[in-house]
Amino acid sequence: MKLDRCSALITGASAGIGREFARQLAGRAHTLVLVARRAERLSELGDELLRPTVAGVANAGSEPDGRLRSPTAATAIHTRAVDLADKSQIDELVRWLGDNKIEIDFLINNAGLGDAGPFATSDQRRNDEMILVNVLALTSLTRVLLPQMISRKHGAILNVSSSAGFLPIPEFNVYAATKAYVTSFSESLRTELLGTGVTVTVLCPGPVHTEFGDVATRPASQPVTGPQFVYVGVDEVVRSTLAAVEANKPLVIPGLLMKLGMFFVRITPMAILRLAWRLGVKRR
Repeated sequence: MKLDRCSALITGASAGIGREFARQLAGRAHTLVLVARRAERLSELGDELLRPTVAGVANAGSEPDGRLRSPTAATAIHTRAVDLADKSQIDELVRWLGDNKIEIDFLINNAGLGDAGPFATSDQRRNDEMILVNVLALTSLTRVLLPQMISRKHGAILNVSSSAGFLPIPEFNVYAATKAYVTSFSESLRTELLGTGVTVTVLCPGPVHTEFGDVATRPASQPVTGPQFVYVGVDEVVRSTLAAVEANKPLVIPGLLMKLGMFFVRITPMAILRLAWRLGVKRR
Protein backbone atom coordinates (compact mmCIF):
# COMPACT_ATOMS: atom_id res chain seq x y z
CA MET A 1 0.00 0.00 0.00
CA LYS A 2 1.30 3.44 -0.90
CA LEU A 3 1.30 5.63 2.19
CA ASP A 4 1.11 9.01 0.50
CA ARG A 5 -2.18 10.69 1.44
CA CYS A 6 -3.09 7.91 3.88
CA SER A 7 -5.13 8.45 7.03
CA ALA A 8 -3.06 6.99 9.85
CA LEU A 9 -3.76 6.35 13.51
CA ILE A 10 -0.67 5.94 15.68
CA THR A 11 -0.89 4.72 19.26
CA GLY A 12 1.91 5.48 21.67
CA ALA A 13 2.68 8.55 19.56
CA SER A 14 4.06 10.78 22.33
CA ALA A 15 7.57 9.28 22.44
CA GLY A 16 10.09 6.94 20.89
CA ILE A 17 9.18 4.94 17.80
CA GLY A 18 5.60 6.24 17.74
CA ARG A 19 6.74 9.84 17.71
CA GLU A 20 9.15 9.10 14.87
CA PHE A 21 6.35 7.48 12.86
CA ALA A 22 4.40 10.72 13.26
CA ARG A 23 7.38 12.80 12.17
CA GLN A 24 8.07 10.74 9.06
CA LEU A 25 4.42 10.53 8.03
CA ALA A 26 3.65 14.22 8.62
CA GLY A 27 4.98 15.16 5.20
CA ARG A 28 3.08 12.38 3.46
CA ALA A 29 -0.20 11.56 5.16
CA HIS A 30 -3.54 13.26 4.55
CA THR A 31 -4.55 12.77 8.20
CA LEU A 32 -2.70 11.78 11.35
CA VAL A 33 -4.49 10.78 14.53
CA LEU A 34 -1.92 10.74 17.32
CA VAL A 35 -2.92 8.78 20.41
CA ALA A 36 -1.14 8.52 23.77
CA ARG A 37 -1.80 8.96 27.48
CA ARG A 38 0.27 12.12 27.92
CA ALA A 39 -1.69 15.07 26.57
CA GLU A 40 1.15 17.53 27.11
CA ARG A 41 3.59 15.41 25.12
CA LEU A 42 1.05 15.05 22.33
CA SER A 43 0.51 18.80 22.25
CA GLU A 44 4.25 19.39 21.99
CA LEU A 45 4.48 16.90 19.13
CA GLY A 46 1.55 18.52 17.34
CA ASP A 47 3.23 21.91 17.64
CA GLU A 48 6.48 20.46 16.30
CA LEU A 49 4.78 18.92 13.27
CA LEU A 50 3.04 22.19 12.52
CA ARG A 51 6.27 24.16 12.58
CA PRO A 52 7.23 25.22 9.02
CA THR A 53 10.37 23.48 7.88
CA VAL A 54 10.85 25.43 4.63
CA ALA A 55 11.47 29.16 4.51
CA GLY A 56 8.40 31.04 3.38
CA VAL A 57 5.91 28.31 4.23
CA ALA A 58 3.18 29.94 6.27
CA ASN A 59 0.04 27.95 5.66
CA ALA A 60 0.03 26.06 8.96
CA GLY A 61 -2.90 26.66 11.23
CA SER A 62 -6.32 25.55 12.35
CA GLU A 63 -9.32 24.51 10.28
CA PRO A 64 -12.89 25.55 11.14
CA ASP A 65 -13.51 22.20 12.87
CA GLY A 66 -10.53 22.77 15.16
CA ARG A 67 -8.12 20.26 13.66
CA LEU A 68 -4.55 21.28 13.02
CA ARG A 69 -2.99 21.35 9.59
CA SER A 70 0.67 20.75 8.92
CA PRO A 71 2.57 22.97 6.48
CA THR A 72 4.15 19.87 5.00
CA ALA A 73 1.77 18.19 2.55
CA ALA A 74 -1.19 19.84 4.31
CA THR A 75 -1.56 17.00 6.80
CA ALA A 76 -4.49 17.28 9.19
CA ILE A 77 -3.23 16.42 12.67
CA HIS A 78 -5.47 15.29 15.51
CA THR A 79 -4.14 14.59 19.01
CA ARG A 80 -6.17 12.44 21.39
CA ALA A 81 -5.19 11.72 25.00
CA VAL A 82 -6.28 8.11 25.57
CA ASP A 83 -5.30 5.57 28.22
CA LEU A 84 -5.34 2.34 26.24
CA ALA A 85 -5.51 0.32 29.45
CA ASP A 86 -9.04 1.69 29.85
CA LYS A 87 -11.50 0.02 27.46
CA SER A 88 -14.03 2.85 27.88
CA GLN A 89 -11.46 5.35 26.58
CA ILE A 90 -10.80 3.15 23.54
CA ASP A 91 -14.53 3.04 22.89
CA GLU A 92 -14.66 6.83 23.16
CA LEU A 93 -11.80 7.15 20.65
CA VAL A 94 -13.71 4.94 18.21
CA ARG A 95 -16.85 7.03 18.67
CA TRP A 96 -14.84 10.19 18.07
CA LEU A 97 -13.46 8.79 14.81
CA GLY A 98 -16.99 8.00 13.66
CA ASP A 99 -18.41 11.37 14.71
CA ASN A 100 -15.65 13.15 12.77
CA LYS A 101 -15.97 10.81 9.77
CA ILE A 102 -12.29 9.89 9.90
CA GLU A 103 -11.71 6.65 8.01
CA ILE A 104 -8.38 5.14 9.02
CA ASP A 105 -6.58 3.17 6.32
CA PHE A 106 -3.23 2.82 8.11
CA LEU A 107 -3.34 1.58 11.71
CA ILE A 108 -0.07 1.63 13.64
CA ASN A 109 -0.48 -0.29 16.89
CA ASN A 110 2.70 1.00 18.49
CA ALA A 111 1.79 1.55 22.16
CA GLY A 112 3.45 -0.87 24.55
CA LEU A 113 4.53 -1.25 28.15
CA GLY A 114 7.38 -3.30 29.63
CA ASP A 115 8.63 -4.47 33.00
CA ALA A 116 11.98 -6.02 33.89
CA GLY A 117 12.54 -8.16 36.97
CA PRO A 118 11.46 -11.39 38.67
CA PHE A 119 7.79 -12.20 38.16
CA ALA A 120 7.32 -13.11 41.84
CA THR A 121 8.09 -9.53 42.87
CA SER A 122 6.27 -7.85 39.99
CA ASP A 123 3.57 -5.27 40.48
CA GLN A 124 0.24 -6.90 39.61
CA ARG A 125 -1.21 -3.61 38.39
CA ARG A 126 1.73 -3.22 36.01
CA ASN A 127 1.22 -6.77 34.72
CA ASP A 128 -2.46 -6.02 34.08
CA GLU A 129 -1.59 -2.78 32.25
CA MET A 130 0.94 -4.59 30.04
CA ILE A 131 -1.64 -7.16 29.00
CA LEU A 132 -4.34 -4.54 28.48
CA VAL A 133 -2.17 -2.23 26.36
CA ASN A 134 0.07 -4.72 24.55
CA VAL A 135 -2.63 -7.28 23.78
CA LEU A 136 -6.22 -6.18 24.39
CA ALA A 137 -6.01 -2.61 23.09
CA LEU A 138 -4.14 -3.71 19.96
CA THR A 139 -6.66 -6.46 19.31
CA SER A 140 -9.65 -4.21 19.96
CA LEU A 141 -8.52 -1.36 17.69
CA THR A 142 -7.68 -3.81 14.94
CA ARG A 143 -11.09 -5.47 15.21
CA VAL A 144 -12.92 -2.14 15.06
CA LEU A 145 -11.01 -0.59 12.15
CA LEU A 146 -10.39 -3.66 10.01
CA PRO A 147 -13.92 -4.11 8.53
CA GLN A 148 -13.79 -0.56 7.12
CA MET A 149 -10.51 -1.35 5.37
CA ILE A 150 -11.86 -4.62 3.98
CA SER A 151 -14.99 -2.91 2.64
CA ARG A 152 -12.81 -0.35 0.85
CA LYS A 153 -10.35 -3.07 -0.26
CA HIS A 154 -7.57 -0.79 0.86
CA GLY A 155 -5.57 -0.55 4.06
CA ALA A 156 -2.54 -1.53 6.09
CA ILE A 157 -2.00 -2.59 9.68
CA LEU A 158 1.39 -2.30 11.35
CA ASN A 159 1.75 -4.00 14.72
CA VAL A 160 4.83 -3.13 16.74
CA SER A 161 6.02 -6.27 18.48
CA SER A 162 9.58 -6.93 19.68
CA SER A 163 12.44 -9.33 19.12
CA ALA A 164 11.69 -10.33 22.72
CA GLY A 165 8.57 -12.02 21.35
CA PHE A 166 10.60 -14.70 19.58
CA LEU A 167 11.47 -16.55 22.76
CA PRO A 168 10.60 -16.71 26.47
CA ILE A 169 12.83 -14.33 28.44
CA PRO A 170 13.29 -14.86 32.18
CA GLU A 171 12.71 -11.67 34.21
CA PHE A 172 11.06 -10.12 31.16
CA ASN A 173 8.43 -12.81 30.91
CA VAL A 174 5.09 -10.97 30.79
CA TYR A 175 6.37 -8.44 28.27
CA ALA A 176 7.94 -11.12 26.05
CA ALA A 177 4.75 -13.20 26.23
CA THR A 178 2.57 -10.27 25.17
CA LYS A 179 4.86 -9.59 22.24
CA ALA A 180 4.77 -13.26 21.23
CA TYR A 181 1.00 -12.78 20.99
CA VAL A 182 1.42 -9.68 18.81
CA THR A 183 3.75 -11.48 16.40
CA SER A 184 1.58 -14.59 16.16
CA PHE A 185 -1.63 -12.58 15.81
CA SER A 186 -0.10 -10.46 13.05
CA GLU A 187 1.15 -13.42 11.05
CA SER A 188 -2.15 -15.28 11.21
CA LEU A 189 -4.22 -12.17 10.43
CA ARG A 190 -2.02 -11.44 7.43
CA THR A 191 -2.89 -14.87 6.01
CA GLU A 192 -6.62 -14.34 6.63
CA LEU A 193 -6.53 -11.07 4.72
CA LEU A 194 -4.85 -12.32 1.56
CA GLY A 195 -6.75 -10.98 -1.44
CA THR A 196 -8.71 -8.37 0.53
CA GLY A 197 -6.48 -5.39 -0.29
CA VAL A 198 -5.48 -5.09 3.38
CA THR A 199 -1.94 -5.93 4.46
CA VAL A 200 -0.43 -6.71 7.85
CA THR A 201 3.20 -6.12 8.83
CA VAL A 202 4.80 -6.80 12.19
CA LEU A 203 7.81 -4.85 13.43
CA CYS A 204 10.13 -6.72 15.80
CA PRO A 205 12.90 -4.31 16.82
CA GLY A 206 15.78 -5.13 19.09
CA PRO A 207 17.36 -2.44 21.29
CA VAL A 208 16.47 1.11 20.22
CA HIS A 209 17.45 4.30 22.03
CA THR A 210 14.06 5.37 23.41
CA GLU A 211 12.67 5.85 26.90
CA PHE A 212 11.28 2.29 26.90
CA GLY A 213 14.16 0.91 28.96
CA ASP A 214 13.82 3.62 31.58
CA VAL A 215 10.09 3.02 31.93
CA ALA A 216 10.50 -0.77 32.10
CA THR A 217 13.17 -0.55 34.81
CA ARG A 218 11.93 -1.00 38.35
CA PRO A 219 12.97 1.41 41.12
CA ALA A 220 16.48 0.72 42.51
CA SER A 221 17.19 -1.71 39.63
CA GLN A 222 19.78 -1.55 36.91
CA PRO A 223 18.55 0.07 33.68
CA VAL A 224 17.40 -2.27 30.91
CA THR A 225 20.15 -2.05 28.28
CA GLY A 226 21.86 -4.16 25.66
CA PRO A 227 25.23 -4.10 23.88
CA GLN A 228 25.60 -0.78 22.08
CA PHE A 229 26.62 -2.42 18.80
CA VAL A 230 23.16 -3.96 18.35
CA TYR A 231 21.26 -0.69 18.81
CA VAL A 232 19.53 0.75 15.75
CA GLY A 233 18.59 4.43 15.45
CA VAL A 234 14.88 5.17 15.79
CA ASP A 235 14.86 7.06 12.49
CA GLU A 236 16.29 4.04 10.68
CA VAL A 237 13.78 1.72 12.36
CA VAL A 238 10.85 3.83 11.19
CA ARG A 239 12.19 4.52 7.71
CA SER A 240 12.83 0.83 6.99
CA THR A 241 9.46 -0.15 8.46
CA LEU A 242 7.45 2.29 6.35
CA ALA A 243 9.27 1.01 3.27
CA ALA A 244 8.42 -2.55 4.31
CA VAL A 245 4.73 -1.69 4.69
CA GLU A 246 4.69 -0.18 1.19
CA ALA A 247 6.42 -3.29 -0.13
CA ASN A 248 3.89 -5.55 1.66
CA LYS A 249 6.52 -7.35 3.71
CA PRO A 250 5.29 -9.51 6.59
CA LEU A 251 8.12 -8.97 9.09
CA VAL A 252 10.65 -6.25 9.88
CA ILE A 253 13.70 -6.81 12.11
CA PRO A 254 15.81 -3.65 11.83
CA GLY A 255 19.59 -3.98 11.83
CA LEU A 256 21.76 -6.67 10.24
CA LEU A 257 23.07 -8.00 13.56
CA MET A 258 19.57 -8.34 15.00
CA LYS A 259 18.37 -10.08 11.81
CA LEU A 260 21.19 -12.63 12.12
CA GLY A 261 20.74 -13.03 15.86
CA MET A 262 16.99 -13.57 15.63
CA PHE A 263 17.45 -16.05 12.76
CA PHE A 264 19.58 -18.28 14.98
CA VAL A 265 17.32 -17.78 17.99
CA ARG A 266 14.28 -18.86 15.99
CA ILE A 267 15.90 -22.08 14.75
CA THR A 268 17.45 -23.03 18.10
CA PRO A 269 15.60 -25.90 19.83
CA MET A 270 14.00 -24.97 23.14
CA ALA A 271 16.03 -27.68 24.91
CA ILE A 272 19.25 -25.84 24.04
CA LEU A 273 17.80 -22.51 25.16
CA ARG A 274 16.79 -24.06 28.49
CA LEU A 275 20.33 -25.37 28.95
CA ALA A 276 21.79 -21.94 28.19
CA TRP A 277 19.48 -20.30 30.73
CA ARG A 278 20.36 -22.93 33.35
CA LEU A 279 24.08 -22.34 32.85
CA GLY A 280 23.50 -18.60 33.07
CA VAL A 281 21.72 -18.97 36.40
CA LYS A 282 24.56 -21.12 37.82
CA ARG A 283 27.13 -18.46 36.96
CA ARG A 284 25.36 -15.80 39.04
